[in-house]
Amino acid sequence: MRHRDWGYDPFSAGLFFWKGSVTLLADIVETSRRVAETSARRGKIEALADCLRGLEAAEAQIAVAFLSGALRQGRIGVGYAAVRDVGATPAAEARLTVVDVDEAFERIRTASGRGSKDLRQRALADLLHRATTGEQHFLRRLLAGELRQGALEGVMTEAVARATGVPAATVRRARMLRGDLGAVMLAALTEGAAGLERFSIQPFQPLQPMLAQTADDLGDALDRLGRAALEWKLDGARIQVHRFGDDVRVFTRKLNDVTAAVPEVVEAVLRLPARQVVLDGEAIALRPDGTPQPFQVTMRRFGRRLDVERLRDEIPIVPFFFDCLHLDGHDLIDQGGAERLEAMSAILPDSLLVPRLVTDNADAASAFLDDALVRGHEGVMAKSLEAPYESGRRGAGWLKVKPSHTLDLVVLAAEWGSGRRRGLLSNLHLGARDPADDSYVMLGKTFKGMTDEVLAWQTRRLQEIAITRDDYTVYVRPQLVVEIAFDGVQTSPHYPGGLALRFARLKRYRDDKSAQEADTIDTLRAIHAAQVRPAD
Repeated sequence: MRHRDWGYDPFSAGLFFWKGSVTLLADIVETSRRVAETSARRGKIEALADCLRGLEAAEAQIAVAFLSGALRQGRIGVGYAAVRDVGATPAAEARLTVVDVDEAFERIRTASGRGSKDLRQRALADLLHRATTGEQHFLRRLLAGELRQGALEGVMTEAVARATGVPAATVRRARMLRGDLGAVMLAALTEGAAGLERFSIQPFQPLQPMLAQTADDLGDALDRLGRAALEWKLDGARIQVHRFGDDVRVFTRKLNDVTAAVPEVVEAVLRLPARQVVLDGEAIALRPDGTPQPFQVTMRRFGRRLDVERLRDEIPIVPFFFDCLHLDGHDLIDQGGAERLEAMSAILPDSLLVPRLVTDNADAASAFLDDALVRGHEGVMAKSLEAPYESGRRGAGWLKVKPSHTLDLVVLAAEWGSGRRRGLLSNLHLGARDPADDSYVMLGKTFKGMTDEVLAWQTRRLQEIAITRDDYTVYVRPQLVVEIAFDGVQTSPHYPGGLALRFARLKRYRDDKSAQEADTIDTLRAIHAAQVRPAD
């Protein structure tokens, strides 16, 4: 049975109604398996696109969510324990449709009032009872947030473009503005590229933030960008602020609404001479002398909803903005960096602007970086004056330049990878030597900085020195030393030493060093103490 009687508003959050569904959940499960077993990005895209081409519009919206490892509804009130504990005899034959599953999730989500927990549990058990063994495994992983098959957002975006025949750039832009790739898929199927081109920034619908690539140094950044805007790189909390009329809302990097926690940000934006504005920036806690507090101090303001006024007095934060995405009815994301900076500078006082220098002069750039470092900041951002705002992407138009620390640490274990790293030991557990008892203290993990050659080598080598293993992790003798670059050290309740590395990435294996020559936990403690010590 096919759907024929429907209508759709691309700016609506809801689905239209349909009378039936022809696509089985088993088809989605099979596609998920194919994608997980395919290492090449192009192969993943083709497998996803083949599945999506055969679906009706409403089915496709659900399937995009499922194959992205998510539910159309988002959270439905079922936690990991509920998924783990529910028992259900599997069905002998695959009969569940994707719409059946989506409707079951909707019933679970809307259960409320007295007895709602039992209602949700019974609905979940009923759904699993109607699923085959393979479908049960898929649904349990989907609900637990553990469905990892390599269908990352960029891959799925390309698949939607292939399946609908809409240019990938148009799909990416619509995804950026709508925030829901399933809804984009639905609009593309029903209206094509013209429907997606009508998408615009919506009030209080946050956009994925643009991210930056890394430059080797200032010279590399200027070579790649030419004349560019240099800005202090602040180690604060990324914020996106929307103002429409007298209403202001503040969103985090992960698009969570934190308006109630940061009243000083709201007040600052309400004072601006604009009725509609969307700003990108950072909120940061500063010491009285203007130097930055440690990152974790700033984040205390975002983790609490109570005692906001007390925390505001104890840890005042200051917003600094570096981009303007919308101003008084005009979207600016497709404009170049220079135009966006001009629009922002016209309405913001200097006190709310990230310090900036526009230059192509290496000496001037170096002096600007040195000044940022002396003031306690991480480094600088170099930004193209021509590039548009590339929401959710590490655009080539933004480059971060900052000095990084390196340490020689010991590999304690490694986890098996997923997606294109399936079958390879990927995520390294890193430890520092404790000279007090000659043991090793874990400081965190990293899967970054590894070439295909390194992955293949370390998979062989780590299994040769393995001492035990489980389904996910191979634990090894502490003898291999790695040089690790990282951005800082932070306190952590998750590791025995109470410290963890920030943004750790592998630089190289140190075959020339033994584990006894690795850096000690005392070195980490000294680095951490220097970070949190008040400025003189």
